[in-house]
Amino acid sequence: MRLRNKPWAVKLVQEHPESVIDRPDLTQKIDWSKRFADISKPLEIEVGPGKGKFITTMAAEHPEKNFVALELQMTAAGIILRSKLAKNLSNLQILCADAANIDCFFEKHSANTIYLNFSDPWPKTRHEKRRLTYKTFLQKYQTVLQENGQIQFKTDNAGLFAYSLQSMNNFGMHFDFVTVDLHNEKEEILTSNIETEYEHKFASQGNPIYALHADFGVK
Repeated sequence: MRLRNKPWAVKLVQEHPESVIDRPDLTQKIDWSKRFADISKPLEIEVGPGKGKFITTMAAEHPEKNFVALELQMTAAGIILRSKLAKNLSNLQILCADAANIDCFFEKHSANTIYLNFSDPWPKTRHEKRRLTYKTFLQKYQTVLQENGQIQFKTDNAGLFAYSLQSMNNFGMHFDFVTVDLHNEKEEILTSNIETEYEHKFASQGNPIYALHADFGVK
């Protein structure tokens, strides 16, 4: 979902190049050792974080990890940045770029988790290649993730969920967790679940939340 343009967000991003990488060069990998104080920490990436409730909460609750918010919209990047600065999250970087180029920004097998939360479903058949669980995206995630790395996916869209299950299955992925009603799962699963803005909205309206965790197995 495209956010309404906020001029203050663009200005804020421009004032904090230490926290935001805007439209990076596609010909060379980003040197993340210059962006994080401790590059030895596990790296987790959220693709399309929107306003950033999930990724900023994760970064605050897990200082033992590094996080990257990969977001195309400048306004969304500015909103995430404002939250990062308010919470003093030194373990969070914002990458303002197209997720279709994710393998250009990270070294091979450098991340341990990629989060896909409430991605645009692109319901029309002609837009299938834009879905973040389309096979070309999966190929790039496989390149970026470590051998034991995992994709964690959540959506309220039944069609996108069914499509994603089939796409990942066709790609030969292994499913570690699948649910068609996340908020009615066992307590130990719910306690580890961090809600996004959209998740809270949709669940409060009584809509089921679909979720899965999947990995690529041995490469």
